[in-house]
Amino acid sequence: MIHKTSQPALTPVLATSESILKLRIKHTRIKQVIDELNTLIYPGSQGSILLVIGPSGVGKSTLAEYMVKKAVESATPEMNSDAGLIPAVYVEAPASGEDDFSWRLFYTQMLAELGEDLSAPKVAYGINPATGKMVRPRGISPGGLAGLRTAVERCLKERDTRFVVIDEAAHIIRQTRRSRLEIQLDTLKSLANKGCSQMVMVGSYDLYQLVSLSGQLARRIHVVHCERYRQDRPEDVLAFTACVQKFQSVLPHLWGDQLVQYAQALHENTLGCIGTLSGVLMRAAKLAEADGRWTVSALERALMTDAQRTRILDEILEGEAAINPSLTRNLPRIKPGFARNPLEAA
Repeated sequence: MIHKTSQPALTPVLATSESILKLRIKHTRIKQVIDELNTLIYPGSQGSILLVIGPSGVGKSTLAEYMVKKAVESATPEMNSDAGLIPAVYVEAPASGEDDFSWRLFYTQMLAELGEDLSAPKVAYGINPATGKMVRPRGISPGGLAGLRTAVERCLKERDTRFVVIDEAAHIIRQTRRSRLEIQLDTLKSLANKGCSQMVMVGSYDLYQLVSLSGQLARRIHVVHCERYRQDRPEDVLAFTACVQKFQSVLPHLWGDQLVQYAQALHENTLGCIGTLSGVLMRAAKLAEADGRWTVSALERALMTDAQRTRILDEILEGEAAINPSLTRNLPRIKPGFARNPLEAA
């Protein structure tokens, strides 16, 4: 609930609320996650699958799109000299409504992102311009699942794609029977190996189940936690308040300097999730625009209801508790009497 302190001045709305939609804040939490991912994405990595896990509304999709955008921007000089280079691609795991996850639709979307023209006529025989050798039919239908998979592997290697970001990756789990989850992850691991690319799976806390499927898969997976800003951590409170100030500065004619005084109430209502905060402030701006002026009532009407907040908080707390074992990493202490260097024992 917003506690009214002093009534802000009623100011005509001069800026548009769409400015909030265009705003992408590279705040502390997002920067930490991006820095860690950039460190872990490198040729020959044993961690072929990276899991970016966090609560709904924390900003995971924004992070996923930003990663690919920055990778493309950084590779612009190379792309200018090599038109076929695509350093990173973003694809959303489809929720097709089918009983099982649709790999056909997934591969089709990936090929579209990789610039493969599926409508182009397929020629059985021809000359590969890269090798000068004749291309012969291999008995795989280009439109079949195996043909699509082969095409994705080829494109990833030819495009020299370093990583693929799979957003809403929890769809893979929700559309898969528990007994088949290991098969689905094996499919992604194989794609990463064959395509010489790393897979970055972004999604809700449901993804933590993948870590415990098998030892072979666990060795290939690294978990990165995209946390919310918690109210019991002073540094998180400061970082969240800085985000509110940033949103305030985008629409100065709307908020003035009044918005930041409600940072604590906004932190509590949005559970420290910046994506949720953006949605609340977007609604508040729309309501203020409809009224023709800013009021505290517009902000209060834009908040999540108590029922919504309670439901989301329950899911967050359950997810945080479940993921903790996947994030616990301890270096065993050296026991007294043991040589620090194996050569010292010789």
